[in-house]
Amino acid sequence: MEVITRFAPSPTGHLHLGHAFSALTAWHRARQAGGRFLLRLEDIDPTRCRPDFATAILEDLAWLGLDWDGEVRVQSAHLPEYRAVLDGLATRGLVYPCFCTRADIAREVAGSAAAPHAPDGAPLYPGTCRRLSADERATRIAAGQPFALRLDMARALAAVPGELTVFEEAEGERRCDPARFGDAVLARKDAPASYHLCVTHDDALQGVTLVTRGEDLRLATDLHRLLQALMGWPVPCYAHHHLLTDAAGRRLAKRDRAATLRELRADGVSPAQVRAPAGVPDQM
Repeated sequence: MEVITRFAPSPTGHLHLGHAFSALTAWHRARQAGGRFLLRLEDIDPTRCRPDFATAILEDLAWLGLDWDGEVRVQSAHLPEYRAVLDGLATRGLVYPCFCTRADIAREVAGSAAAPHAPDGAPLYPGTCRRLSADERATRIAAGQPFALRLDMARALAAVPGELTVFEEAEGERRCDPARFGDAVLARKDAPASYHLCVTHDDALQGVTLVTRGEDLRLATDLHRLLQALMGWPVPCYAHHHLLTDAAGRRLAKRDRAATLRELRADGVSPAQVRAPAGVPDQM
């Protein structure tokens, strides 16, 4: 099977060393195998993504010496595709509108000290809007009340009987447990589709056979595997790499103002110095 990898950053800021490590890992795996390396911009969040950051991503990757195959896929240019997936799931009764705010959900779970939590630490959605009647939902939508779309996890799991598994390079075949995410959001009030839906759709559409990404996204694979099963999409292999950390042991992140590639470049750091820790030769 041809090795097809991808790097899919969100243009919400400038790339830092953690991004560089992830991009170099995917690029190196593809080039070593004579395969293809794809670049995708996950810019579906209009409140945080900016065109100047998208341009900067291309410049930073070129400075690192990375090339990619084919055109860059820009998710915001393909919103009808994600809408079609959501419509298909809705027709099957697998998603429902959720009118709850974060405050509503917090109040709902406040009385339960043992409320279950999702992998990201947030309390699982208690299913408030799942219990609304079709008439109640239609009335709220007609009134212009904003809503998200949530996956009805129980119905989704019932639609794919049998065990869901995925192949992880570090451990082999493992069982997936998508139920840990509860009724996950697939489209938000401020974004037309969620990361989980878009990334799974695009990996299938683009023929990605090997997903290389950070260990922090390992558990998300369980939800992605469910979406693949529901939609009949192919299942790639996964390789979740370790995360780069700062001197305090915190993973590098935009919100913590990790040093960006642009800042390092301005300080005289060379592409070779960035590539070496990732185990990627300066010339291939």
